[in-house]
Amino acid sequence: MKYYDKLIFELGRKGRSGYSLPKSFASAPAVPENLARKTPLELPEVSEPDVVRHYTNLSQMNFGVDTGFYPLGSCTMKYNPKINEEVANHPLFTGLHPLQPRETVKGAIEMIEGLDKTLAEITGLKHFTFLPCAGAHGELAGLMLMREYHLARNDFARTKVIVPDSAHGTNPASAAVCGLEIVEVKSRADGLVDVEDLKPLLGAEIAGIMMTNPNTLGLFEREIGEIAKLVHDSGGLLYYDGANMNPLLGKVRPGDMGFDILHLNLHKTFSTPHGGGGPGSGPVGVAESVLPYLHIPVVSGFHGNYSVMMKAYAYILMLGRENIKMAGPLATLNANYIKESLKDCYKLPIPSICKHEFVFDGLINDGAHDDVPGATTLDIAKRLLDYGFHAPTIYFPLLFSQALMIEPTETESKETLDEFIAVMRKIAEEAAEDPNILRSAPHNTPVSRPDETTAARNPIVKA
Repeated sequence: MKYYDKLIFELGRKGRSGYSLPKSFASAPAVPENLARKTPLELPEVSEPDVVRHYTNLSQMNFGVDTGFYPLGSCTMKYNPKINEEVANHPLFTGLHPLQPRETVKGAIEMIEGLDKTLAEITGLKHFTFLPCAGAHGELAGLMLMREYHLARNDFARTKVIVPDSAHGTNPASAAVCGLEIVEVKSRADGLVDVEDLKPLLGAEIAGIMMTNPNTLGLFEREIGEIAKLVHDSGGLLYYDGANMNPLLGKVRPGDMGFDILHLNLHKTFSTPHGGGGPGSGPVGVAESVLPYLHIPVVSGFHGNYSVMMKAYAYILMLGRENIKMAGPLATLNANYIKESLKDCYKLPIPSICKHEFVFDGLINDGAHDDVPGATTLDIAKRLLDYGFHAPTIYFPLLFSQALMIEPTETESKETLDEFIAVMRKIAEEAAEDPNILRSAPHNTPVSRPDETTAARNPIVKA
């Protein structure tokens, strides 16, 4: 039995201790009788090595970009340079108090203003607000700006927003939270927005359209210029979901495509840590036409998640104007390298050149025969864990039933990509020969394969 198989209480033995506190010279305050405990406080009695090993083992149960390849499509899980952490954790930054007089935090304010100008230059937008504390929060803020823009013109009829069928799930969710009705526009067989399907959807009720470019299939929307003109001519605005901004760094700017409002995920494009419950940052940029509705202050009462902003700024300055434009082409090269190396084993519904990510639709030979089911995308994802790789995004986008969305980012070496390709080919061979190997995976992880549906609907959050 390993340390993580036991609760910390189970490791304890009566009388064992891992700390020694100095004697206090202060008298204990009197506790009112009605608030005093009637029974001793039950705490685990453990040594320091027991505590350290228990929590260290628990920490190693998590998979992260620091422990292995994390090709999570649509989420840009790139490596987080440690210099960012060193800069953000400098005592002169971490020791700041949000209520200090402004004249004592001029350097911090200068950093925020510098990041604002830098992001504006990178995206082609005019100005940013750093109020939003996450990407979805940024989406909501951006859509609220869209509504404010129309309401200020007494254009009360614009209560609908167009969302492509390939969009990120947060797009329609954010629109619904903002009180907007969602209108879906279809994609063509080549994975791009169907402009002919879009045209009849436009009208006096449309507030705007939400898009990301490249889209969720990793394809550049080549007709974005025409789409922008159609939407603007009908009185609507264009909202850019910045989740897929990474391949465009230094090459193409959303503002130049015609987008009016944009949010960025600093944990995706600009290398700050991703996940874990936060903190995050989802700054929103606007074009000149929307600038009057970007209410001041542009940071929250406590200056936003300052350390996250600092990490992103450090990343941008570290790369500089000359090198940041290399990120997109390298991410694109890596994605196409994996795609071309595996398309003889995995179904490739859209064979064209991709940008930062691409989507397979399951295995070409999944091992199914007669009444024996074959290996599914979920089985592939679970089997990857046995080989030390995190799974790509699965079953999204919803355009393909066995979607497997892979995004390697620009920070992975060719050697890592080759190892991943070899494992994916090995899994394809296993599926063809004995799909049971995949269906029973993973075999060597602390937790095998729980009933994820039941776990989500009826979570057990305590022992």
